[in-house]
Amino acid sequence: MNDITIWQQQGYQYLIQGNYSKAIEVYEQLIEAEPDVKSHYWYLGLVLLLQGQETEAQTTWLLAMAEGEPEQVEEWTAELIAVLETEATRREELSDNGVGWIIRQHLREIDPTDINNLLHLMQLAIKQETLTDEELASLGVIELLREEQPLGIEPTQLLQTLESVFSYAPWYESSLEFAAACLPYIYHLPSVIELWLRSTTEIAYSMAMPAIAARLIEIYLAIAPNNPEMLRLLSAFHDIAGNHSQAIEAAKRCYSLIKTLPEQVYGNHVILRSLMSAGVYWEEAASVFQRQELLLQSMIQANITSLNQPATLRTISSTFFLPYFRDEPRSNRQIQNQIGAIFQANVENYAKDIVERYRQKLSANQRKKAPGSRLKIGYLSFCFKRHSVGWLARWLLKHHDTSRFEIHGYFVNSKKIQDPLQDWYINQVEKPYRAGFSSLEIAEQIYQDEIDILIDLDSITLDISCEVMALKPAPIQVSWLGLDASGIPNVDYFIADSYVLPESAPDYYTEKIWRLPRTYIAVDGFEVGVPTLRRDKLNLPNDAVIYLSIQRGFKQNPHTAKLQMKILKQVPNSYLLIKGVAEEEAQKEFFGKIAEAEGVASDRLRFLPEIAFEEVHRANMGIADIVLDTYPYNGATTTLETLWMGIPMVTRVGKQFASRNSYTMMMNAGVTEGIAWTDEEYVEWGVKLGKDDCLRREIAWKLKASRQTSPLWNAEKFTREMEKAYEQMWLKYLESDR
Repeated sequence: MNDITIWQQQGYQYLIQGNYSKAIEVYEQLIEAEPDVKSHYWYLGLVLLLQGQETEAQTTWLLAMAEGEPEQVEEWTAELIAVLETEATRREELSDNGVGWIIRQHLREIDPTDINNLLHLMQLAIKQETLTDEELASLGVIELLREEQPLGIEPTQLLQTLESVFSYAPWYESSLEFAAACLPYIYHLPSVIELWLRSTTEIAYSMAMPAIAARLIEIYLAIAPNNPEMLRLLSAFHDIAGNHSQAIEAAKRCYSLIKTLPEQVYGNHVILRSLMSAGVYWEEAASVFQRQELLLQSMIQANITSLNQPATLRTISSTFFLPYFRDEPRSNRQIQNQIGAIFQANVENYAKDIVERYRQKLSANQRKKAPGSRLKIGYLSFCFKRHSVGWLARWLLKHHDTSRFEIHGYFVNSKKIQDPLQDWYINQVEKPYRAGFSSLEIAEQIYQDEIDILIDLDSITLDISCEVMALKPAPIQVSWLGLDASGIPNVDYFIADSYVLPESAPDYYTEKIWRLPRTYIAVDGFEVGVPTLRRDKLNLPNDAVIYLSIQRGFKQNPHTAKLQMKILKQVPNSYLLIKGVAEEEAQKEFFGKIAEAEGVASDRLRFLPEIAFEEVHRANMGIADIVLDTYPYNGATTTLETLWMGIPMVTRVGKQFASRNSYTMMMNAGVTEGIAWTDEEYVEWGVKLGKDDCLRREIAWKLKASRQTSPLWNAEKFTREMEKAYEQMWLKYLESDR
């Protein structure tokens, strides 16, 4: 081995070790010994660059090429690029992203059209969280991709870069342009559609950017316009973003493309969801609902148990709107229970090995708890955040006796954006598990944690939670708070009280109804901010009687609206404020037509905008004299907020869980004034409260006093009752094996 070879090896070792001054000495010696060997200049310049002497590095490279012929310069440039590319790759493998980025910037100066280098630059900027809209636009990647087949493009690297962009929280206009420019090159790759579906779902729900997710779906549909899965998501994202007309259009396009019965069941549900979200297309929605019931009956008769996982997950939520259209719990529950059974049968079919493994261990080992050991309680939900369920469930977790119970929290779709309430939950539970969208992973974690009692707060509002419950990772499984029971056979209990479900309820529930002694929900109160509503800003007289309806479009049906107009007509100088997520102009037309038909001037209606923060929303409720509830689907969180704010309300009590929420809350707050058992009583109470200011003040005083005495506002006592229920459930479970 000669001296030159030894020097080369020493120089490169010094470079790798970061001893740049020694490396410079060696490469200068090499240049002095072999001035015509250009590689020595390339490495000397690289070391100078790594030492932060960028100008000196560029000068070294330029001097080496100064006297070369064009062909030579081209050859030397390729050699220099290879040296820099090798070092950039080495730095990236070491996660030395800052240095890698600097080297690649110089590669970009040498060849600004090297698209693979530009893609590396994007990924490095994302890793360092420095990629901006301006930088992405200035790189020139989008323009290169829009040209025909850029030289040397690697589709897999393009896909990896796009995946990095998808997961990068700041979304820019240029990010969308980049996605659109990428798609023609990667559309043929098998994993592209899965990436698009997964990433847009995360962008819509985890990052809370449904409008961006919708635009990404539209980019995909520009190439593949007849993809039902993409159209389903497009409808959902438009729905969340409040673009109701677009949501309805996408849902109908989706339904027109599908053929099989399971797909039709869910496709029709998507249409129904988009119509209901708009809150104004009730006549069309009623027709779609009738078709949905027929499709569900066909599904039940077919009893299909060979569905794949996506098709199975869609099945369970397809019954969602039953209680919104009718207060008929026997028929509604029959459908729900049968669909729940089909759902579980399919889960057990495609996850047979998992289900069997859970079943065998639970039957063999779960009862072998050490005497005096704490019960492990797991709470499962995607609502542990600023969400109506999140505001209510926190009190139970706050007051738990951790000396007797080990509390686990399973956070479905843990948000990537900041959410103070979610952070509170994560810090509150003893063992939090921040999950994504994988039901199988969540169930496995619950199984490995050896949870004794699993509480689902989502029910059919989230298919992921339903799948977890169907897998049965815990010996005792319970539904509470989020919605009515799911009807899934593997759910053992449904938490209720003596008011929210009638005595006949056990006849049509598959779950055992566990009635708490007083109330199935209690809170210690709500945070209240500074109001932004004033009567003068809404052009309302100071002495006017103000009614308020604060339910989303799902619940504001023509029947309830007609009753509310009858109340308004009989109470002079009264106005109705309407607040709820719906299509604004169409909502005004919807209520306006009903008001006109009932002889009420449309100028007695006011439509309130959505409020970003719940604290301000609660403060704004104080403008109302009376809150008018909806039927057949009552308020729940809004009812609790109304009662906490000391505002009289009128509710129409029905037979199903959804139409008895306000009833149980009012009874547990010690107020019976405003509880109506018929439509006629609803109107009578509305009129009476509107005309009798003294009665309103009396109710307001009772509600204020109830904060000190009523079960509804005693979350600590409620927690003790829930804990007692858990212990009794566990004892029953142990006795069942004797």
